[in-house]
Amino acid sequence: EYNVSNGLSLSGNPIGMHGVDPVSMFQDAGPSTGDAAYTSSHDGVDYYFSTVKAQQDFDANPESYLPQFGGFCAFGVFVGKKLDGDVRYADIVDGKLYLFVNAAIFQKYQEDKGAVIEGANEKWPGIVHSSVGDL
Repeated sequence: EYNVSNGLSLSGNPIGMHGVDPVSMFQDAGPSTGDAAYTSSHDGVDYYFSTVKAQQDFDANPESYLPQFGGFCAFGVFVGKKLDGDVRYADIVDGKLYLFVNAAIFQKYQEDKGAVIEGANEKWPGIVHSSVGDL
């Protein structure tokens, strides 16, 4: 399951990362709103990009740009929940993108990043196929 926006793209797929360009998360300028003119699909989810170059980079290696845990909040996964991931509260650790639901949760995560990431990685396989409402 992926954390997707309400609504669908022109192709009929849900939109990942609320339309934010995932490649931009790895650049100094930070999150950029994507443009539907530059859309790529991955695993049934559409992602928007701010430039054709960003789209090409993603297409060459999508897994290196996608947020962990399907774009759900990493701390939420750590506690067994699927909370919305917000690009304003993000961290990149060992080349992987982690999103968080809000500033308070992001601050809590920063108290022990390693434990949260390790715990979330352990918990994810058990909840990945559970609907948000079942958790």
